[in-house]
Amino acid sequence: QTAQVTAHTNEKLPMYNIIASFDSAKKDRVLLAAHWDTRPNADQDTDKSKQNDPIDGANDGGSGVGVLLEIAQHLHDKSPTVGVDIILFDVEDYGGYKAEDSFCLGSQYWSKNKHLPNYTAKYGILLDMVGAADAIFLKEPISLRYAPSVVDNVWRTAKKLGYDTYFKNQTSYNPITDDHKYVNEIAKIPMIDIIHYTPQGNFGDFWHTHSDNITIIDQGALKAVGQTVLQVIYNEGN
Repeated sequence: QTAQVTAHTNEKLPMYNIIASFDSAKKDRVLLAAHWDTRPNADQDTDKSKQNDPIDGANDGGSGVGVLLEIAQHLHDKSPTVGVDIILFDVEDYGGYKAEDSFCLGSQYWSKNKHLPNYTAKYGILLDMVGAADAIFLKEPISLRYAPSVVDNVWRTAKKLGYDTYFKNQTSYNPITDDHKYVNEIAKIPMIDIIHYTPQGNFGDFWHTHSDNITIIDQGALKAVGQTVLQVIYNEGN
């Protein structure tokens, strides 16, 4: 899905949302998503000389995409009872902190211009920053507002699989503006966000810095998220 969007800087940006569908004839569907772009500047880096340089975004962007690519392989090998759509949203991380609705431009566009007329899904799961070695996933307030049963299902499944060291039975202090906000509010699809957020109220000291590279990625965290989401999907209809 291609378009041109306007950033908070008034720049015109090309946008590419990448969409894949499994079992497209099935009426009951689940939406999985992540953002595939990365931050164009390391504005949180302590080295001011490098703050204008783009980041690798191994965790913030890359990790969610990596998990969804692995999930896609499993869906190809074994179909669940529901159809599954995967969307990699673009231009999530180009925003300005004080500019309202300036992040998540790809998901805002898709929510207003779905790839299929009248597209809907039973629910959605967004993955963002899911690969750090010290990953902590709290129950996010926007997710709880729009899709509390999905939050409960995911966190309950994670606990059954032994991943409650990552998926904490605790609510984030702050609601997090992420792609799921616009899918919920504009597309009207109940979607939750699995996102690394500490009880202290931050995304980690590597967030939007050059430390967000492959060295902080942990296979255990990726597996915990991927296996949990897959189990939720394969449990549909059981």
